[in-house]
Amino acid sequence: MKEYSKHRSGMVASQIAARGVRSELVLQAMRDVPREKFLPESLREFAYEDTPLPIDAEQTISQPYIVAFMIDALDLEGGERVLEIGAGSGYAAAVLSRIAGEVFTVERIGQLAEKAASILADMKYGNVHVLHGDGTLGWDQHAPYDAIIVAAGGPEIPKTLRRQLKVGGRMVIPVGTSHRTQELVRVTRVSEDEYETEDIADVRFVPLLGEEGWKSEAELPEPLQPRRRPPDGGLAGLIASGAQEFGDIDRADLMALLERIGNARVVLIGEASHGTSEFYRMREKVTRALITAKGFNIVAIEGDWPDAARIDRYVRHMEYPATEWTAFARFPTWMWRNNETHDFVDWLREYNGALRQSERTAFHGLDMYSLYNSIRSVLQYLDDVDSKAAELARHRYGCLSPWEADPATYGHAAMVTGYENCEREVVEMLRDLLRKQSEYAQKDGERFLDAVQNAKLVAAAERYYRIMYYGSRASWNLRDSHMFETLKTLLNHYGETSKAVIWAHNSHIGDASATEMSARGEHNIGQLCRTEFGDGAYLIGLGTYAGTVAAASEWDGPMEIKDVRPSLQESYEFLFHETGIPNLMLPLRQAQPPELINALMRPRLQRAIGVIYRPETELASHYFQTVLPRQFDEYIWLDRTRAVTPLESATLQGMPDTYPFGI
Repeated sequence: MKEYSKHRSGMVASQIAARGVRSELVLQAMRDVPREKFLPESLREFAYEDTPLPIDAEQTISQPYIVAFMIDALDLEGGERVLEIGAGSGYAAAVLSRIAGEVFTVERIGQLAEKAASILADMKYGNVHVLHGDGTLGWDQHAPYDAIIVAAGGPEIPKTLRRQLKVGGRMVIPVGTSHRTQELVRVTRVSEDEYETEDIADVRFVPLLGEEGWKSEAELPEPLQPRRRPPDGGLAGLIASGAQEFGDIDRADLMALLERIGNARVVLIGEASHGTSEFYRMREKVTRALITAKGFNIVAIEGDWPDAARIDRYVRHMEYPATEWTAFARFPTWMWRNNETHDFVDWLREYNGALRQSERTAFHGLDMYSLYNSIRSVLQYLDDVDSKAAELARHRYGCLSPWEADPATYGHAAMVTGYENCEREVVEMLRDLLRKQSEYAQKDGERFLDAVQNAKLVAAAERYYRIMYYGSRASWNLRDSHMFETLKTLLNHYGETSKAVIWAHNSHIGDASATEMSARGEHNIGQLCRTEFGDGAYLIGLGTYAGTVAAASEWDGPMEIKDVRPSLQESYEFLFHETGIPNLMLPLRQAQPPELINALMRPRLQRAIGVIYRPETELASHYFQTVLPRQFDEYIWLDRTRAVTPLESATLQGMPDTYPFGI
């Protein structure tokens, strides 16, 4: 019993309080009620895991967080009269009983109603009353209620339940045209005839069957349907009329998009998070079309140069051996080590295999975090081509060796009075390499490019870590400037006819001058590309309303699969969700009805999830203001999305040594 109590307290702390539930009444009720008592004996060991679990009659007991979240949304103060629809195991009613004065719960399935009543009676929850009946009709005998909570999803809010709600009372209910996905809606009765509704979460519940719900299991729609079509007129309707709809990503028609891209030399394709499968899949589909139909021969990602170089050697069938460390092995590993990227890498290797070496598409990294891997690459290269230069390089780079375990501490140390930074040494090393360009490049031009780029990265990273303590603007600008300069180096290396696709977060891809970043003095690679290439740069952003995402709660923390909250009403994401179209492409550069572009020009919020996602502070942590038509040339919308699938280490161990993700 003590062990269960300990797990219960841990569950409340890690699964509920940490995810934003703040009501002490709810938290204490969750601590007080033993969830294991409402589960079959064989499942009690899983009672405090963050998951729904099966109970009798092919039903489930909701995950603890959802129970707490829904009760928290009722804003109970204690002593209220509460109606619950869908007693199930009786667990949620027991939690409610620790807060409310009286709880009335209705269960459609007789077997569950009888068992829940028995458990609640045995546990002395005397203020809970169980009725076997049609939950969509409520329990009129004890109405009106201060609060109503519905634990099943219906096609709409039952009128009878609305009537049984007291003026000033609140109801929380899942609603949706599909039994697979619903909106969790909060309804507040503000007068006899007036109700206010708001969407508060994307959820999945068992269907609400009954006279004012789904009539039967056979009535439930099989395919996932859009929430609704937009009304005639209004901005959502204008977006719908100007957009190109598509269904499944794999079958999306890209011909019109390719025509809009035209003769652009660089196409930048974003993502609203670093851990969403549909963003990666759509980006890869567009990239394949650009490679095969328009001759793009560079894929450049928001990833470290040495790691991407290993992938490049694999996809271009290069002869010289791979480096000895693992590609993309440091935090956040899931950002590139995932099944979605794996599929593209294998496709690119197969595609390149049928071409001459000079025609093959390269894969490179633009980012600058790999300070010490880049040092190793420079040293390995010089060991092969110039042993004396390698000896000198080891001496110069030795300045940075004390900080290898944590490069960020170098920046802190460089601020300390009397500490001499390493800038002169690493810059001089880069100059030496460039002075010997003609000598080294003749031996192997590709390897020389790799060595020089790594030396540039070391110089940029040394400065980045040194200035990061002075504020985000300088370090952000340095990082994006480095990515842009790396892109120009690649275009120059591969010749005048080269074309590049850039993969990075929306916050890097979208023109920073169209966002609040500009007011902070920040620029990004998207803005720099527009300045440099004009209409020869085509910027594509991606967005979503809700779903799941792979992210951590803190830097260097473990990856988690997190629920993405439905977007805020003040956001572009909410506006696109209102179109009712699951997937669409909206051209923003091409001629559109003036009223559409003008309406979209009003600044709105846009969500940005990186490798960290903190839903509990989402507005402050993950939204920024932007003007969409100035930020992007095209916006691709995917209403419901899911997390990327990380590559399992067991899978990696079976790969050959030359495989880019191998150990």
